[in-house]
Amino acid sequence: MPKHGAAVLTIDLDAVAANWLALRARHPSGPVAAVMKADAYGLGAARVAPRLLAEGCRHVFVAHLSEALVLRPIVPEGVLLAVLNGVTEGSEQAFLDHGVVPVLNDPGQVARWSAAAVRAGRRLPALLHVDTGMNRLGLAAAEVRRLAEDPAPLAALDLLYVMTHFVSSEVADDPLNATQAARLAEARAMLPPAPASLANSSGVFLGALGASDLARPGAALYGINPRPGTPNPLTCTVSLDAPVLQVRDTAAGDTVGYNATWRANRPSRIATVAAGYADGYLRSLSGRGIAYSRGRPVPMAGRVSMDLLTFDVTDLPDIAPGMSLRLIGPECPPDSVAERAGTNGYEVLTSLGARYARVYAPVRPLG
Repeated sequence: MPKHGAAVLTIDLDAVAANWLALRARHPSGPVAAVMKADAYGLGAARVAPRLLAEGCRHVFVAHLSEALVLRPIVPEGVLLAVLNGVTEGSEQAFLDHGVVPVLNDPGQVARWSAAAVRAGRRLPALLHVDTGMNRLGLAAAEVRRLAEDPAPLAALDLLYVMTHFVSSEVADDPLNATQAARLAEARAMLPPAPASLANSSGVFLGALGASDLARPGAALYGINPRPGTPNPLTCTVSLDAPVLQVRDTAAGDTVGYNATWRANRPSRIATVAAGYADGYLRSLSGRGIAYSRGRPVPMAGRVSMDLLTFDVTDLPDIAPGMSLRLIGPECPPDSVAERAGTNGYEVLTSLGARYARVYAPVRPLG
């Protein structure tokens, strides 16, 4: 049984590095960044970052300034460390003090960072985000036109990239992909010259349509399939193994778990394992989850509870306390778990809990 009875989450840094290298090979038009927001999608940014930096990654993106400050001691000054959510009021000095670069998402952020540059007496680096259809962050078309007519706020800035974000790049034939690429080109033509950043994880697989000066994959680095409905071209990076705490015999007609949602239709053996929704094993997997024992599927019996899961191991008589059942891994990758849970692999990974015993695979250079 794992130490202290905790489920073991194994993160394969070799697989993360291999995925980054595979994405880089698919994007010959420019470098490939690593998006490490949400603690590298739940895998641990402090461990993922050094590995990817060792492989040659020179662009790191996070969502919040707080995430960048955690990584700053790990990411050297020569590597771009950028914050996707931009520079909020009052945060300018922290960006300056730590050499963090904001993505500017609206005229207010442009003005705020420009003013900080004037105060600092030097041009400050930034990325400019143009909205081309997502309608979340980014300058709207009218705001880009106004900035083109009065580019003074940009004079104090060193524009590293003009970027946008695909809406549905995982759907290769969605015409919106080409529309967005064209809108980005139109915006760049109105703005001071700067390289472009376009492709996210799925965008890397759009070929020439997703080509730009910098790709920004996130989930694909961690093994999420960037091409749903087709075989995953990338490698699963995590395995989650939960210890069996108890195995009990139940009679036909007995129920298991809260609200008696599962009833045995034969004499059955039920294994209870140490994981639950408090650990990020989603409650929507109740009655739908599947674990594996040495490659053999084991169906869930009943609901996901906070700390415990129950599985019907009747057909696997060798299962006993002290063994483990696999909840996530190559046999049941995050995308497969997500499909059963009615969500996506992103949520499965970013929900991984803090109670797991985390193990990182040996680090060896691949490049």
